[in-house]
Amino acid sequence: MLHIAHPLVTFEPVEPNVFPATWSDASYLVQMRVFGFIPFGEQWVVIKLNHEKFELLDDGHSNLIKQWRHKITVQRTPEGYTRYTDTIDIKAGIFTFGVWLFANVFFRHRQRRWRRLICNDFKYR
Repeated sequence: MLHIAHPLVTFEPVEPNVFPATWSDASYLVQMRVFGFIPFGEQWVVIKLNHEKFELLDDGHSNLIKQWRHKITVQRTPEGYTRYTDTIDIKAGIFTFGVWLFANVFFRHRQRRWRRLICNDFKYR
């Protein structure tokens, strides 16, 4: 999460005060910053894993964003490749359109970072 979102969004753990080595079904409070310095408030990252379906769900929320339901699914294609899919449902009242616009930019950034990481054999640079 940290590498893929950087530098557009940075996350600082609040509760617990360190990120886990491996995500598990739990709730994590994070402080978010845009570009690493513009405060964007705290957000609950609420992880639910479905190992049988190869899915990770972040059922997150904050004071501004009432629902940030982000599901990551990994599937094998008939051709033997791997398909990675992000789906997201956002509810933020009158701010939903603005949050949706930001999410579009953010997820395009994430996909670029994922591609770069894969091309570099998962070596963080």
